[in-house]
Amino acid sequence: MNDSPGWASPGSAPSDGKEKAIPRPSDPQDGSGPTGQWSPEQPPPGQWSPPSNPGGGPGNRPPAPGWGGGPQRQGWAGPPPAAKPGVIPLRPLSLGEILDGSVSALRAHWRTALGFSLTVSVVTQIAVILMQRYLLPEPTSIDPNATGAEALRQTADSARSTLISLAPVSLLSMIATLFTASVVTVIISRSVLGRPTTLADSWAEARPRVLPLLGLTVLVAVIMASIMAVGIGPGLLLGSEAGAALAFLGFAAACVVMLWLNVSFALAAPALMLERQSIVAALRRSAKLVRGAWWRTFGILALTYLLTFLLTFLVSIPFGIIAVIADGTEVSDLFGGTAPSVGWPFLIVTGIGEVIVSTLIYPFVAGVMALLYMDQRIRREALDLDLARAAGLPGYGDNTPRS
Repeated sequence: MNDSPGWASPGSAPSDGKEKAIPRPSDPQDGSGPTGQWSPEQPPPGQWSPPSNPGGGPGNRPPAPGWGGGPQRQGWAGPPPAAKPGVIPLRPLSLGEILDGSVSALRAHWRTALGFSLTVSVVTQIAVILMQRYLLPEPTSIDPNATGAEALRQTADSARSTLISLAPVSLLSMIATLFTASVVTVIISRSVLGRPTTLADSWAEARPRVLPLLGLTVLVAVIMASIMAVGIGPGLLLGSEAGAALAFLGFAAACVVMLWLNVSFALAAPALMLERQSIVAALRRSAKLVRGAWWRTFGILALTYLLTFLLTFLVSIPFGIIAVIADGTEVSDLFGGTAPSVGWPFLIVTGIGEVIVSTLIYPFVAGVMALLYMDQRIRREALDLDLARAAGLPGYGDNTPRS
């Protein structure tokens, strides 16, 4: 089912068509019978006695340290450190290890990951700038003094214009994210095993999964849009004040359902890429992995998106100020009721800021998703043993039992 070592889901058929045997304890090395039998030489009955006190008689062996006499030593040592062939230790990961693992993988393969992300971001941003300049309509002006039906009409026109302007930009950003996520997921899978990778190798492995990944994204978007339509549709059709209240309640309920589904389906993309799952099977696989860990998954995703928001804010603000100065646009025009007319300097400078943000954010988020997927499989399916075997670590042979 999967040619990448260590990533096949439990119960799936191996790639070579051979069934893998269930790990069992190894046989005794001395050739004696099964381990569950007693030795034929037993002590005579009635000769057992409790250990004597220290110094209770001549010839008695002194007690071992820590067992009633002699100097006390330190107790049992802690568990040995987990194997770490790559960017993460092969054990359940903490939040810091997931975030640090994503950064470490990008730092170790910056030419491959960030180079590809930079190329995709530049191409995407050039297309967005050309669309904003020549294809997309100008923002609708809003009269702040309008009241009643006129205010509602202007608000509706502004919302429609905003949706028309955001739709193609969002589509391009989604495609760019898909391409970057597909390649970065492969890079993360190699980094976990401590294996080097090149852009050509990563793209060759990711390319067959790009179209299924696009289908997965479109299907999730359709599901979310349908939920929102079902939530606010009845209230909008009713059209009265009661309808507005019903639409608001439906909107709130739809947001809750969409949030729950988005978190439940967050690991579908890594499952589709690494396990070679189909679209529907990847959604089910993600829901199964997240089940019982929804709040933890939500917290990690929320912190990840908060970090990306802060990075976007820190980069966009200075580039926005530079763009306004370079374009000669008045700051009051940006916040006034009339739509400002921006020129090439404004679009180019803001585009550079967007390229910087996209180059860093796209691979970071994709890396966090991939490592979160691996962490859930380690916790539920002992994926760490499969990864250790795939990495060729000593002591992790085929007979190593799963925990």
